[in-house]
Amino acid sequence: MKGFTGNQLKLFAIIAMTIDHLACVIWPGYNYDWWIILLHVIGRLTAPTMWFMCAEGYVHTRNVKKYIARLFVFAFISHFAYNFAFGIPFVPFRTTVFNQTSVIWALAWGVVLLCIMDADFLKNWQKTAFVFVITAIAFPADWSSIAVLAIMEIYIHRENLTKQILHMEKWVLLYALVWFFCIDKVYAFIQLGVIIVWPFIKNYNGQRGNMRFMKWFFYIYYPAHLVVCGLIRLYLHGNVSTIIGG
Repeated sequence: MKGFTGNQLKLFAIIAMTIDHLACVIWPGYNYDWWIILLHVIGRLTAPTMWFMCAEGYVHTRNVKKYIARLFVFAFISHFAYNFAFGIPFVPFRTTVFNQTSVIWALAWGVVLLCIMDADFLKNWQKTAFVFVITAIAFPADWSSIAVLAIMEIYIHRENLTKQILHMEKWVLLYALVWFFCIDKVYAFIQLGVIIVWPFIKNYNGQRGNMRFMKWFFYIYYPAHLVVCGLIRLYLHGNVSTIIGG
């Protein structure tokens, strides 16, 4: 079958993520060298792929409760690995409200939100209230509330790729505006680089693929590579923070 399988998309995301995270710990801060910016642009492939695969995982999982539980356990483990990687205190909110834990925290809540949206016993105003509550809970994570909202949009527009991308980019634009006014103007535009996911998702063939080990590989690789990044950070720069949040 032509196109990319879900496992292939995950593999592309893992490669892009590793490049991005290594760039963060080897060249900390907000460097404007074109090749460092390029490395971070490549890294923008990761987050939207993860959002897309969470929506797909929700649709295709045999047991959504186990899927959510697995994500929350994964989020707990990844919290320590993520914060160690980039020099962020393990106890949240000691420095700021941004980047206090990994994106997995937001992904888990994004899948919870999909369950709420499909709950027939809830009224529309109750579902809307849950959107506000869950986005607030996810706010301190990497990619903040945007990850939750993007997962929601991708699921709502599941049969229309153009709408999936445009509505996702709408929330990323909001995220970029926060970066522009509060963090760094150049890196604000880098966030918009998530648009590079479009041709990858366009060629998604809807199949999981033959690499069955990928289901658990990502759960192992994500915290493991972050620990390695943390060791590199300590070796090169000492116990300093390399991104906002530390």
